[in-house]
Amino acid sequence: MGVLIAGGGVAGLAAGWRLAEAGMTDFALLELEDSTGGNARSGHNAISAYPLGAHYLPVPNREAKALRHMLRQFGIMTGEAPDGAPIYDPYQLCADLEERLLWHGGWQEGLFPQTGLSAADRAQRSAFDRAMDEFRSAAGADGRPAFAIPMAFSSTDPRFTALDTISFAHWLDQKGWSSTPLRAYLRYCCRDDYGTEPEQVSAWAGVHYFAARRGWAANGDGDRELTWPEGNARLAGLMAGRIRSAIRTGHSVFRVERDGDAVLVDSFDHARQRSTRIRARCAILAMPHFVSARLMPSQTPAGSFSYAPWIVANVSVSRQPRGKGVPLAWDNVSAGSDSLGYVVATHQSSGAGDGPTVLTWYMPLSRQSPQEARRIMLSRPLQAWQAVVRDDVLTMNPDLADAIERIDIWQWGHAMIRPVPGFLSDPVRRTAASSPPPILYAHSDLSGLSLFEEAHHRGIVAAEAAMAHVAHPFESLI
Repeated sequence: MGVLIAGGGVAGLAAGWRLAEAGMTDFALLELEDSTGGNARSGHNAISAYPLGAHYLPVPNREAKALRHMLRQFGIMTGEAPDGAPIYDPYQLCADLEERLLWHGGWQEGLFPQTGLSAADRAQRSAFDRAMDEFRSAAGADGRPAFAIPMAFSSTDPRFTALDTISFAHWLDQKGWSSTPLRAYLRYCCRDDYGTEPEQVSAWAGVHYFAARRGWAANGDGDRELTWPEGNARLAGLMAGRIRSAIRTGHSVFRVERDGDAVLVDSFDHARQRSTRIRARCAILAMPHFVSARLMPSQTPAGSFSYAPWIVANVSVSRQPRGKGVPLAWDNVSAGSDSLGYVVATHQSSGAGDGPTVLTWYMPLSRQSPQEARRIMLSRPLQAWQAVVRDDVLTMNPDLADAIERIDIWQWGHAMIRPVPGFLSDPVRRTAASSPPPILYAHSDLSGLSLFEEAHHRGIVAAEAAMAHVAHPFESLI
């Protein structure tokens, strides 16, 4: 075989899509689950499809060329303005209202409080915003933007990478930004993208959250999100559809070893209850590092890879949530909750009205260590988790007291990589990211940022390296 991809999450699917897009057919993708998608999987019921994990894609930056190429192929990007700026399908951009916050007993637009702020609170928020604007427009001595998405295009200038040596919380302390509303908002942001508290997130990653996004689009849509009822499962499904004949689900890869200039991959076929061995000219390990390290334990050190655990719940309700203040938004967050609130699965449906919907509720277990959080996950029964979710949803929306029909719980023990201080310079991460054929790695773990754009980029990079190795012609999309 030419190329064997192990793992059917976003990175593995992106690698397969890239191979197919370049006309290569001599490849296969092995996925241990019954379906592909990784943490972009979804579920559905009689009301709606809904996400089980990642639920949106921000409009991509200019540097995300391969991603834009794919979005154009899938009809999500529908054209270009005279200046070349992408035009996106308006029905796949998040509809108004995008975000609202429950603050002081009422719902307000946006996620940062607008009322009840002191002069110091407002001054610190303004100072923080100015600092992020400066970082967003800054460039390093190498000519690259200080912060970019994909992060591989970010500057390596020590002026910026030095931020990786300290925590985001420590950096904020150094700046004197102690405002309670500001710190609460920044905590929400770190937990939202990283599942991790500001005290454990590197300052580089904390700044990256705000300074790296420069969405490029016509019609002022650069700061908007693309979203679907099933979340990013829409994108995962489109990629899988492109390479359907190459996908083999229900296959657990359990050993990978180099064999001269090729690779031997052993897997267990659950349907046939037997192990098989494939010899490939190149293998792409598109899986979390904690999995790939077990496939080649003598060759893959652990490094500083650690993972954030999450609980995701899908709450089926017989009517739309209400509440004092602005109307229901796509993303609904309470300033008084330890959860991240809920997104509304039917938000993109113009005919949803006041009828039933599914609320996808998120909570990273970030107050505990990841190990302790996973122990809690294993020991707490389903009914206890359902009670946690129900109580939180009803605290935000007491009007739903008689409207909750079902609560489905999904546990992610290792949902996403944690960008802890020092991870950017971690030698294990850097070695894996630059690993030469015939064994290549492809996962958002290599970026330290569990974002769709990062997983997609890593899959594209690995696929193009594999094609170069097997001498399959292609024009780079990177």
